[in-house]
Amino acid sequence: MGRGRQKAKHTKIARELKSYSPDVNFSALESELGHPSSDDQYVDKWADMYADEDEDELEKA
Repeated sequence: MGRGRQKAKHTKIARELKSYSPDVNFSALESELGHPSSDDQYVDKWADMYADEDEDELEKA
């Protein structure tokens, strides 16, 4: 294929992709990615697993 035909083909494909807009279900995408939809993202899930270093020092004193 010559350069002119190749460039024309790429231009045609680029135009098709530019005008293509699929329907996206954002709620399904959010659940698939595992993004929390509540304020649980600010809760430290490991906080109760280990004692704080400051509490250990207070108990020794």
